[in-house]
Amino acid sequence: MKRLLTAVTLATMALGASAQNYPEKPITIVVPFAAGGPTDKVARDLAEAIRKPLGGQVIIENVAGAGGTLGHTKVAKAGADGYTLLLAHVAMATAPALYRKLQYDALNDFEYLGLVNEVPMTLIARPTMPAANYGELAKWLDANKGKINLANAGLGSASHLCGLLFQQSTKIDMTTVPYKGTGPAMTDLIGGQVDLMCDQTTNTTGQISGGKVKAYAVTTTKRLTGEAVKNLPTLNEVGLKGFNVTIWHGLYAPKNTPKPVLDKVNAALKTALKDAQFIKNQEALGADIVDDGRVNPAEHKKFVEAEIAKWGPVIKAAGQYAD
Repeated sequence: MKRLLTAVTLATMALGASAQNYPEKPITIVVPFAAGGPTDKVARDLAEAIRKPLGGQVIIENVAGAGGTLGHTKVAKAGADGYTLLLAHVAMATAPALYRKLQYDALNDFEYLGLVNEVPMTLIARPTMPAANYGELAKWLDANKGKINLANAGLGSASHLCGLLFQQSTKIDMTTVPYKGTGPAMTDLIGGQVDLMCDQTTNTTGQISGGKVKAYAVTTTKRLTGEAVKNLPTLNEVGLKGFNVTIWHGLYAPKNTPKPVLDKVNAALKTALKDAQFIKNQEALGADIVDDGRVNPAEHKKFVEAEIAKWGPVIKAAGQYAD
């Protein structure tokens, strides 16, 4: 018994010393999507901003596939030492409903470290759409039931999720047209092959400013200030009460990562979110830095629990699942 207690004590002391000296080697942030996309950009900006307060090297590893779930699974099964982290977006909350067989539990296989940012979305249409404002668009939708095409960037994408909620909120079924990414979906929208799309400001503001698409509303509860979207109403104010969709990003570690390590990463995250260059980079993406209680682990997890509760019924009602 004495030997067992001694072994436990030595192990505890070693763990404490390791946590105290953290980081002693490079930290990897796993991005569950391909390089070059919005989430990858956020992760690379964050890696640079968080490197300074952590005092160590931070590298990015892209683990794309299966709507982000491959990257999530990799981190869930990684060593719980703080050297493998996950930068994930809203898929953390939607995958439990979208995928029948997940290799991880979104709420129980990760340590929550804090939210990073939120990206608003816009409801846009082909340039030849006859409606001049949302009121006219609502009438057009009602008059064209059964003939409306709604584009998205693929199952589980931001545009797919926003489109599902839009259909549910308007009580109008539309023909969902999935593409392999935002690029081809936007090309067909601009060309008039599809009618509508709901996508992130990171993907839409340039098209709106250039007059290549028509814009009707934003998906947040407050109006936006960006030049291209400042005159757009919110969907909430035009009658879709409670409509609120943003694409958010959060930072996670494997379950059972030592608390001293989690505390260090959370403190570094809070510092990074106040970094002038990081803020500038996020503003250029059309993203809002999170500056409320959700930068704390407990509030971050509570927020994701609420998002799971919101998206689960929407996805199940649509019956659009991935294997």
